[in-house]
Amino acid sequence: MDAFPAFFPLAGARIVIAGSGEPAEAKARLFEGSPAVVERIDGPQAFVAGTYAGARLAFVASADDGFAQAAARAARSAGVPVNVVDRPQLCDFTTPAVIDRGEVVAAIGTGGASPMLATLLRHDIEQRVPEGAGRVAALFRLHQDEVRQALPKLNERRAFLRDALAGPAAQAALDGDMERAGELLRRALEQRSAAAGAVQYVDGSGPADLLTLRASRALAAADLLAPDAGVDPAVMAMARRDAERISPDERTPERLAALAAEGLRVLRITAGPPPAAEIEALAAAGVSAEILPVGQA
Repeated sequence: MDAFPAFFPLAGARIVIAGSGEPAEAKARLFEGSPAVVERIDGPQAFVAGTYAGARLAFVASADDGFAQAAARAARSAGVPVNVVDRPQLCDFTTPAVIDRGEVVAAIGTGGASPMLATLLRHDIEQRVPEGAGRVAALFRLHQDEVRQALPKLNERRAFLRDALAGPAAQAALDGDMERAGELLRRALEQRSAAAGAVQYVDGSGPADLLTLRASRALAAADLLAPDAGVDPAVMAMARRDAERISPDERTPERLAALAAEGLRVLRITAGPPPAAEIEALAAAGVSAEILPVGQA
């Protein structure tokens, strides 16, 4: 990862755009519909550090190299991260191609190397992100405290949210009926059952593009990863980075069974076909084991 992606909250934020012309207009359009206050400046005031004081972000858009350099210095001296159009060497951050679904925002960046590639990738991904995705996020934000209070244990909360995101409450939010979505989510919270843990197996010997959609989703959703030493790094790169991991020495059938008994979804990533003896040991311990298929080369 050559650059770390981060999201800046825009509620109450002030965004300064220095310069004029279409590049400056394009930066301003990025914030249309957002709660940020956009301030447009030009001329000598762009070279004064105090102009940028308190801003969340600054953008400089000018064909004049001298203007761009002086404005960037002023913003930076005020402690404000600055982006300078078409001059990556002057940038503290680059502007990604953005997919805007309200509370759901996706961004594709290339570090300024190829904005056109980022735009093409955005179009591909945009078709897969439903228009109502932001409403689903808003639903879970509104009820976040209720869910946390009812399910203080992280693994239980994750299991509930995982199921709820595929349930009727989320669908109602996608359809735009937020009142019914809230009722359905509360009902699901009241009627929840104890989280059922499981151990899933996926052959991680690679290549990664042979993984099925189910296997890819399992990598993204697992609470805990138990990989073999020889797993393809490209497969491991698809897993949740914040998922807990245990080493090969720790992943005995007994340990896996105990983790599943706690309600965790454990993903065993093997460097080849799943070991039959391990699966038999789990079955003897009464633990569900699911083998996720891989595609064919």
